[in-house]
Amino acid sequence: MAQITPKMVKELRDKTGAGMGDCKKALTETDGDMTAAIDYLRKKGAASASKRADRDANEGAIGTMTSDDHKTGVLVAVTSETDFVSRNEGFQSFVKEATTTFLNSDADSIETLLALKVGNDNVQDLFNELLAKFSERIEIKLADKIRTDGYLSAYVHAGNKLSVMVEISAPEPNETAASLVRDIAMQIAAMNPLYISRDDVDKEVVDKEVEIYKEMAVKEGKPADIAERIATGKLEKFFQDNCLLEQSFVKDSSKVVKDVVAEISKEMGQDVSIKSFRRIYLGE
Repeated sequence: MAQITPKMVKELRDKTGAGMGDCKKALTETDGDMTAAIDYLRKKGAASASKRADRDANEGAIGTMTSDDHKTGVLVAVTSETDFVSRNEGFQSFVKEATTTFLNSDADSIETLLALKVGNDNVQDLFNELLAKFSERIEIKLADKIRTDGYLSAYVHAGNKLSVMVEISAPEPNETAASLVRDIAMQIAAMNPLYISRDDVDKEVVDKEVEIYKEMAVKEGKPADIAERIATGKLEKFFQDNCLLEQSFVKDSSKVVKDVVAEISKEMGQDVSIKSFRRIYLGE
């Protein structure tokens, strides 16, 4: 049986970030074999993850990247229980490594991301190392990839806990147009629209809103015809609050977002539309 020295324990801790006690046990179980001890800790991390599954994990970080041509974008959300863990350098390094690897691959799901090679390891191995470092519930909650023939712009806020990806229909915006697209991504982060335009709102949603508004007006003693007009007015407010194109522009309240899209179209010399957006906020 090999003698486990403090130097060996420290070396394993430096390599893995695991606790001193866990490192000593790993070396003891593997007869001082450093490589085997690292594998032991990885497996321990993966095995213990299921024991933490019932805990809340609302902290974390979102890796957000676009390709150089802005035609591919990725969002990778990794959650933890505490901000202390999510701010750890090892946690942040894993999120960055996973996001970069995901962007530069054909993978398009969490399962395919975990199988991707990173040097001599794969993302699953690196994730198991992360699990071995901390006694918290840590999960890869999202691995989303967006591809477009147009242009993708990303915005990150709140310590990597809020990320937005917005897609426009035309590629290669000039500097001014690209800045305006990013402003729209910031708008989405700040105002959390549910739809791009009122045309995207399901009829069932509209009918339900109208029904609620009418019922509230009737309960306040309004006649049916007045209740109808009140409901129509409140429905317009619903569209203005929840449809991106109709929202007041946060950087200039004299405009709505539709006006900003018109400016982008003018800058690019063609009709441009917002095709999609994703807004991810951890803990929401």
